[in-house]
Amino acid sequence: MTQLTGQPMTDDDIVHLTVPADGGYLGVLRTATAGLAARLQFALDEIEDLRIAVDEACAMLLAIATRDAELECRFAVTEDALTVEVTVPTVRGATLPSESSFAWKVLTALTTAASARAADGRATISLLTRRASGY
Repeated sequence: MTQLTGQPMTDDDIVHLTVPADGGYLGVLRTATAGLAARLQFALDEIEDLRIAVDEACAMLLAIATRDAELECRFAVTEDALTVEVTVPTVRGATLPSESSFAWKVLTALTTAASARAADGRATISLLTRRASGY
């Protein structure tokens, strides 16, 4: 298995969380994000930026999720980076905001890299954040 950074990973480096696709459960994902980033010794401002980015990505996906859907979140941990991949089943004809939208500008400003894809009735947003050097 390889992640966006190209570094090999083991199954121990992956955390999966599934919550109802409801804004009331996003705190669980924000808390998990902060905990994993802290484990990697991210600076406090990096942790907060990543929490905001995860929240924004989830908000984009909740807007196009099917009724009673589940939001799946996959965290991939490496020595100096955290990749967060959030996916949800979407309503027919749903589209993600364009990469020129304000929401995407927020994601790209707060992370090292952000990408999205939609296929087979599911939409996924991936966020990669590398820890600042010097740690």
